[in-house]
Amino acid sequence: MLFIIVEVWDICPCKLIVMTLLTLDGPAFAAAVVMGVLFLLFGGQLGIFFMLAMLYFLLLSAIVTQIGHGYKKRAGLYEKKRGVRNVLANGTWPLLMVFLYLLFGNAHPHIGQMALVGFFGGLAAVTSDKFSSEIGVLDGFPRSIIGFKKVDKGVSGGITWLGLGAGLVGSFLVAGLVVFLHPYFYAGVYYIIGVVTIGGFAGTLFDSFLGWFEERGIGNKFSSNFFGSVCGSIVSIIIMLL
Repeated sequence: MLFIIVEVWDICPCKLIVMTLLTLDGPAFAAAVVMGVLFLLFGGQLGIFFMLAMLYFLLLSAIVTQIGHGYKKRAGLYEKKRGVRNVLANGTWPLLMVFLYLLFGNAHPHIGQMALVGFFGGLAAVTSDKFSSEIGVLDGFPRSIIGFKKVDKGVSGGITWLGLGAGLVGSFLVAGLVVFLHPYFYAGVYYIIGVVTIGGFAGTLFDSFLGWFEERGIGNKFSSNFFGSVCGSIVSIIIMLL
């Protein structure tokens, strides 16, 4: 755990900017720019916020990717570059929620609120999954989410206590963005933060569940990321409506 803390403190603002840019390969960077413009356009008066929220996710992803990178490289678990499919898998569902907000946010405020919570829940889910996978590999041998048998590190569907805890933290870090939009929610802002945190964490659990099927030739990590985001969004909305 100590080397994780040391590496986090070693990250300076300049390094963060460079790391964020280097996380994506060329085509992925272009796709991210296009998607950022879509968030800006579809988001209306909140377009800037949505775009910055996605950049925040990218920044968090860059940070957790670097944590323990020496160990990950030695173990063959270090994935520095992300491609177009990563961008689409992580950003498509939040973008759909923003588009839903654009269509109904003003005419139907309740649907607008669900779209906002769906956006946060979906983004929290992919962030939670990123934290869980990148930090979880630093723990001992993971266990399969189905059957709880020991599996090798890096195997889809494997979970560790450290990874689960990190996933909860990642979900909370995104949920905290809700405070910037508190006037848009009828419910208390702290309640919405709790809702999104739980929803995002549920999304990463579902992602791991789908990972079990990946190992059996059904789906891939990109489809798991996408549907994990969908799950985080839906769970967040359902809890809000209860």
